[in-house]
Amino acid sequence: MYNTNIDKLDEQVLISELKKDSQKALNSIYQIYAKRLYAFCLQYNKSTEDAEEAVQDVFVKLWTNRKNIRQEETLRSLLFIMVRHHLINAYRSRLNSPTYEDYVNCQEELVANDPQQHLEYEDFVRQLKDTLKKLPVTQQRIIELSRMQQLDHKEIAIRLSLSEQTVKNQLSLGLKTLREELNKVSIWLWLLFLVNY
Repeated sequence: MYNTNIDKLDEQVLISELKKDSQKALNSIYQIYAKRLYAFCLQYNKSTEDAEEAVQDVFVKLWTNRKNIRQEETLRSLLFIMVRHHLINAYRSRLNSPTYEDYVNCQEELVANDPQQHLEYEDFVRQLKDTLKKLPVTQQRIIELSRMQQLDHKEIAIRLSLSEQTVKNQLSLGLKTLREELNKVSIWLWLLFLVNY
């Protein structure tokens, strides 16, 4: 395992392996930079949950775009640019988005005998289940345990005999795929899924 005091030569090897689809390299890069990125996020956003989400999002994007990485010696600048963009976008969207209470109110209205919303919700659930089936089995299981059964990362890791970091990475990747596949679905239905499951 690589430590956080990695030299440039070792990081070059990790970048090369990452481009060749090595999840082990991704996990090592995560170990090097996650705490630094997290601390950076906390300077601008005092929410530990938001900071953790920002870091996870950056590493999901890094994995998704691994073939296009131009950096060869270090990913430091790239990762900090990515996390800055995430913080800016999150701030902008927060200015124009409903609050958590609005999502709870939407769910209450859904239950309050509106046939149209009920049908829309049922259609969303059907699409969600169909999309889930397309994910790798590990991601399916992790999303089900996290969102449907409300287990935390540690409980899921124990149940599936995985590391907590693998659970976090696979959950982020799975949810990203779901978001992309369900991008035509009503945004409040999607957010209800994220909030309530």
